[in-house]
Amino acid sequence: MTRMKSKWLILFMVFALLITACGGSDTAEETVEVAEEPAEELESPATTAAPTTTAGPTASVGVVYDIGGRGDLSFNDMAYAGLERAIAELGVDGIDLEPNEGGENRPELLSLLADQGKDLIIGVGFLFADAMTEVATANPDTYFGIIDSAVDPANVSGMVFAEEQGSYLVGVAAGLKTTTNKIGFIGGVEFPLIQKFEAGFVAGVAAACPSCTVDVKYVTYPPDFGGFNDAAKAKEIALAQYEEGADIIYHAAGGAGNGLFEAAKEVSDNTGTKVWAIGVDADQAKTVSAELAPYILTSMIKRVDVAVYNTIKAVVDGTFAGGVTVFDLSVDGVGYSTTGGWIDDIVSDIEAYKAQIISGDIEVPAAP
Repeated sequence: MTRMKSKWLILFMVFALLITACGGSDTAEETVEVAEEPAEELESPATTAAPTTTAGPTASVGVVYDIGGRGDLSFNDMAYAGLERAIAELGVDGIDLEPNEGGENRPELLSLLADQGKDLIIGVGFLFADAMTEVATANPDTYFGIIDSAVDPANVSGMVFAEEQGSYLVGVAAGLKTTTNKIGFIGGVEFPLIQKFEAGFVAGVAAACPSCTVDVKYVTYPPDFGGFNDAAKAKEIALAQYEEGADIIYHAAGGAGNGLFEAAKEVSDNTGTKVWAIGVDADQAKTVSAELAPYILTSMIKRVDVAVYNTIKAVVDGTFAGGVTVFDLSVDGVGYSTTGGWIDDIVSDIEAYKAQIISGDIEVPAAP
């Protein structure tokens, strides 16, 4: 009804002005004053929320993966899990990149992130050592982190792990669970880092089963680091080890380990006798397909996710420090999984060995 009155009022004003204009110049100009009409009332008063202010990211982080990238169900995926957690819990802005097949563009990727103004740049893997030394030196105001290595620039945090300790514990599990006393180990590439896995595993097997033997094989040898991606070759090695009597095989071969899991299922299905695989880095019974998970006895967990998250958090908190941080059993930096319940009956035995390692009563070798 109010709107109708307003329309008639406007028409009246226009009509009045027309009449005045028609009166000619001899007629004094009339001024029509119109009182301002009150604003129309709404049945329900409108409410206007105060403008929201969205805080920016707490830090900007870039992660460059090792060869193979995300989807390896192991090392790189654990790094991604740490980044994901930091994005969700700390409000950081995160980006992740993958190197080319041979990893030759690591320096370019690190430099790209530095040029973008990232607060922290993490390289996932020891193979970043040379590139990170170069790029971190050229960008002293940027923080860097590297997994599995330590480099000199003061703005780099080296995150290293006691892989031999976690491998010792899954070696104990293998030694207690084997029925053939023959066990296998498959490394991705034979060099000191992966030899830590080998040394710890062999020592753990020996502690639990002195009469057991461990057949050690590697997929490739330096300078060929493609062994971490060669699942077909890892499967070939595993099939041969099972054929020779091994009933449990542990891999430290990154994405190539998927070949081991396939071999374990294939041999079990073909012979009617179940054989086992042991995963690495992640709880791989939770990351592989449902068809392969039942053949994973346990996994040696390497908490790359914790290392990545903690390093990002240090930047957010303003406590970042260069140097080396060691993630061992005492801080749950390494461990083992119990998914599937396959080792539930021996967990107390494994925990006893774990306590002795932490106390220093057992010193685990880090080299063969």
